[in-house]
Amino acid sequence: MVLTIDIGNTNINLGLFDGETLCMSARLATERQKTEDQFAVEFRQLFAMHSILPQNILGCMISSVVPEITLSVSNAIRRLTNKQALVLQPGIKTGLNILIDNPAQLGADLAAGAVGAVTYYPLPAFVIDLGTATKIYAVDRNKGFRGCMIAPGIAISLKALTDTSSLLPTISLEPPKKACGTNSVESMQSGVILGTAAMIDGLLDRFSDELGAPQTILATGGLSSFIAPVCRHTIRYDSDLILKGLKAIYEKNT
Repeated sequence: MVLTIDIGNTNINLGLFDGETLCMSARLATERQKTEDQFAVEFRQLFAMHSILPQNILGCMISSVVPEITLSVSNAIRRLTNKQALVLQPGIKTGLNILIDNPAQLGADLAAGAVGAVTYYPLPAFVIDLGTATKIYAVDRNKGFRGCMIAPGIAISLKALTDTSSLLPTISLEPPKKACGTNSVESMQSGVILGTAAMIDGLLDRFSDELGAPQTILATGGLSSFIAPVCRHTIRYDSDLILKGLKAIYEKNT
């Protein structure tokens, strides 16, 4: 079995693959103050909950955008499995042709998601990742990573709105019945949900104008399930795209 870990600014996502089958997935809150010992305890509890024996894990691949905890997570996995985790960074083979100004600046999560798109879906592809930040990136038919756009994430935008506006309530992330809201909650849901969907639709059109139409448009990330259904483009939702990409990268490097 191969363990994959995506360390994001908000969550740490874990996936355990038995062959090509994702047999375990879990999500932990990203807490930067945690020690190696604390991560080891949490991971052991997760494995026990899913009846996974750590000694059956043959290897691990990690992507991280939170460098201050990457080593602690890696060391925790080594203590549990007696295997040294691979960390996605420059020098690791991905199979991508990274066509941006400075390839070393490509985020590990973007690289892993792009490899997931290359491995499992027809190219060219646009990938929408709605997490802490809202991102759209493009992979061409020759496995070239062409670039991306990054905007504030939905949760960040909503928190900024409610924290600085005394009379606006906290709302649930549900699509409103109409765009022109007739009460505060509906109006905010229109702005957050439909506004994000409209931004994504508009940027997908602009990406297509610049790069040509894709064969596949994918969505991943914790908040994509709220937004993809109300977009006007046909979007395939894959919550495990990054974990699948990490599994493919692990296989390229072992």
